[in-house]
Amino acid sequence: MADVEEPEKKRRRIEELAQKMALDDANWDGRWNHVSKFLERAGPFTHPDFEPSTELLQFLLETCKILVIGAGGLGCELLKNLALSGFRDIHLVDMDTIDVSNLNRQFLFRPKDVGRPKAEVAAEFINRRIPGCNVIAHFKKIQDFDESFYQQFHIVVCGLDSIIARRWMNGMLMSLLTFEEGVLDPSSVIPLIDGGTEGFKGNARVILPGMTACIECTLELYPPQITYPMCTIASMPRLPEHCVEYVRLLQWPKENPFGDGVPLDGDDPKHIQWVFQRSRERAGEFSITGVTYRLTQGVVKRIIPAVASTNAVIAAACATEVFKIASSAYISLNNYLMFNDVDGLYTYTFEADRKENCPACSQVPQELQFAPSAKLQDVLNYLTKSATLQMKSPAITATLEGKNKTLYLQTISSIEERTRPNLCKTLKELGLTDGQELAVTDITSPQTLLFKLSLST
Repeated sequence: MADVEEPEKKRRRIEELAQKMALDDANWDGRWNHVSKFLERAGPFTHPDFEPSTELLQFLLETCKILVIGAGGLGCELLKNLALSGFRDIHLVDMDTIDVSNLNRQFLFRPKDVGRPKAEVAAEFINRRIPGCNVIAHFKKIQDFDESFYQQFHIVVCGLDSIIARRWMNGMLMSLLTFEEGVLDPSSVIPLIDGGTEGFKGNARVILPGMTACIECTLELYPPQITYPMCTIASMPRLPEHCVEYVRLLQWPKENPFGDGVPLDGDDPKHIQWVFQRSRERAGEFSITGVTYRLTQGVVKRIIPAVASTNAVIAAACATEVFKIASSAYISLNNYLMFNDVDGLYTYTFEADRKENCPACSQVPQELQFAPSAKLQDVLNYLTKSATLQMKSPAITATLEGKNKTLYLQTISSIEERTRPNLCKTLKELGLTDGQELAVTDITSPQTLLFKLSLST
């Protein structure tokens, strides 16, 4: 009996064969026939203003520049779909490295890639398997790039698992808009296609900055983060998650296992291992079972279980919208698609309306109504707990007596310690008056948001 060929060796043979077939010509006869059918003839579903042309395919192949953010479950599907649809100039941004748990659904990665940056491995795979495609990898955070980087793209596609990153990207594209005498310049609009999945549920949306509802306009659509009552965590734990939360919230800051002030890093295996061991010990005290390393990592990083089929459906929807906008051949989604296959199959689309006072896209200072006797802590609580704002660590500054004064800043320990007493002071004691403008910065946006203080007695 002939030896069974190892999967890895078989995979390499297939890749070598594909490269030989491609030779030096990435545009063999008939390669783009499946795309040309949509671009070189009209149909009942094409855009009313669509004019079939061979130049449209050339635009996709040679000119159109796409930015994909995220190389996880959605990102892998998106890259494959876009590359096979004729998009060749693609940039990919992702800050994560490959973990063993990614391999069951993120099909661009192999066991040998564990520990390497997702962006680099995904780019190498696509470039190797799809002749002519040029994916450029960026193993960085989206916050590491300035406006000039984002201005070079025609379309931005997000396959993220972080609401904060989505909001930041939304704010960046809003900051790139230009206005002439109050009228939006259409050439400054960079469409944002956003996809998201949660188990068997998913959504896809099309955002035209300054024209349609943005991420901040519909912030209430995102599910609230799961929290557990502190009294339960500390005294009466019943679930394995309670034990992990106890270690994360109480034991870590108390014991400082990796040095004073070292924050818990959900991507550091040593940190997760420490939390896992302490969580098992606490679970044993209360006869609780089910604490595993994977559960511990999931609770610390707020990981939501991913389903490969859901990723495939949502990525297909997002890639289709990219094709529609890039080619102008079809009317794009307007503007929100929901997908659910928990029980049967259900999809629904609706148009989310823009908010007149949206902090990101309205260009109007938000109004904050407080009594003069309210404390700065009350303002901070509102910024973080309001369903329409949901800030994480806002920094508040104001212009007092002609000078820019930091009222509170949390992210820098020395300034936080110096400004902490202000939290207990009333707005009147701080010298704030009715109509005062407050400038607020937060990790959820690259822009400084302006608020107008309305003091009511």
